[in-house]
Amino acid sequence: MNYAEKNVGIYVDADACPVKQEVMELASKYNIDVTFVASYNHTSDRTYGGKWVYVDTGKEEADLYIVNHVKKNDIVISQDIGLAGLLLRKGVIVITPRGKQYTEANIETALQFRYLSAMERRSGKHTKGPKKFTAEDNVNFITTIEKILSKDAGDLK
Repeated sequence: MNYAEKNVGIYVDADACPVKQEVMELASKYNIDVTFVASYNHTSDRTYGGKWVYVDTGKEEADLYIVNHVKKNDIVISQDIGLAGLLLRKGVIVITPRGKQYTEANIETALQFRYLSAMERRSGKHTKGPKKFTAEDNVNFITTIEKILSKDAGDLK
């Protein structure tokens, strides 16, 4: 049985996602529906395929759409740690575009680091932004999601 028959989908927090094409290629391979969620100010002629949902430009609008539409065993591609924390409680698989999978075992540490970084910024310390996305990050993403999809292709609960 494939993912489509199990009604499992992939949702992509698409505003700043560098792996849209890779997601579509893997989704096609495993016959999985993909929903890209982006704010109206990130519209583009390049849609990559899949279903596109555009939401208001508020800071959390894409996150809210994803939280309200995903179900257990869906896969979400996002670099938002707060969103990952919410989704894990719903039994959703969360992967960053760099290939890191958030789990119950590592989400608390990630949330704590996010909190400490925010406190540093509020106190006036300049913090570095994320590192430039690399070819190695791309390979890590493909490896992680491929491992999940191939492992679970016949094994979803």
